Amino acid sequence: MTAAMTLYRSSIGKKAIMAVTGLAMIGFLVFHMYGNLKIFGGPQLLNEYAAGLRELGHPVFGHEHLLWIARLGLLAAVVLHVTAAVQLTVQSRASTAGGIAGTGRYHHQHYNRASFASRTIRWGGVIIFLFIIYHLLHFTFGAVGYNAARPYIGEQAGAYQVYNNVIYGFLFWPAALIYILAMGAVGLHVYHGTWSMMQTLGLNNGSYSKLWSALALVLGVALFVGNITIPVAVLAGFLRPI
Repeated sequence: MTAAMTLYRSSIGKKAIMAVTGLAMIGFLVFHMYGNLKIFGGPQLLNEYAAGLRELGHPVFGHEHLLWIARLGLLAAVVLHVTAAVQLTVQSRASTAGGIAGTGRYHHQHYNRASFASRTIRWGGVIIFLFIIYHLLHFTFGAVGYNAARPYIGEQAGAYQVYNNVIYGFLFWPAALIYILAMGAVGLHVYHGTWSMMQTLGLNNGSYSKLWSALALVLGVALFVGNITIPVAVLAGFLRPI
């Protein structure tokens, strides 16, 4: 336990936690996008997929039990990721403040090279955290983004109307715009985060640096493009409620 706490308190330990939890969240994002894109297969396909998620593990697990275990696991990953990120940021600023004197030109050049990536991933993380809260209020609880003419539909007669909820949610164009902008932040965060994760795990050495950078870029772009196709398709009238 003491060794584990010592590792956790170190910057290497915190970076390792961010890498592992980041990998878990990237896996979730890919799986989540895969499920969401079923909307292009029609309402029955998406609604049956959503209903199936709620019965995962049946009959060993009850209705939504395994789904809630997964949600709590994801929540734990988010909390650990955010906590480690905040602690690393505080440590980095303290180290920078203590070591600025005498670094002169080198420090200025290093700051210019690193500032875009570091600021993007930090502020992007804040934006994504706020978006997660909005996303839950929007599609999980139906508390925002709907009105009387385009209501949020919960479980009725045994059918979960995910298809119509998504369509009605994105027909409210400010909500669609929020999602598109948030997915831009997600794409950038995943790109920089994946590259940093490979570096933390010792995989981003000289011979593989360009490969991992390219794969990180492809992953970030794929998540951005794949996720925004849905609100764009709704706004364009390609996807309509039933």
